[in-house]
Amino acid sequence: MTEQRRVIARVLSEADDHPDVEEVYRRASAHDAGISLATVYRAMRMFEDAGIVERIDVGDGRAHYEEARGDQHHHLIDVETGSVAEFTSADVDAILQRIARDLGYSLVGTRLALFGVRRDKPAEER
Repeated sequence: MTEQRRVIARVLSEADDHPDVEEVYRRASAHDAGISLATVYRAMRMFEDAGIVERIDVGDGRAHYEEARGDQHHHLIDVETGSVAEFTSADVDAILQRIARDLGYSLVGTRLALFGVRRDKPAEER
């Protein structure tokens, strides 16, 4: 692994959000000004192919990433702010298992993204 890929990997492991490639680039270039956007794109594709990161769609047309943790979790995306809340739910997992079983499948993985708006905001602010 090159030093630039190490920097990119470190940026991803330190992220507490779901950055897109341009945000990863911005953070990585703060550590190493020699990192190019093309390098970040190649590294992200390599990391995704290797199962190191997972791509998530937050509905803004850009790919966002998170470290592959191996745990089963889902995402709730605020369509107004783009913020992403992660959650786990045994009830949701059971429903997904039942749906797969009813359709004649055994689940090997899931990706669930819910999109919503905050209920505690007045309608005129939405």
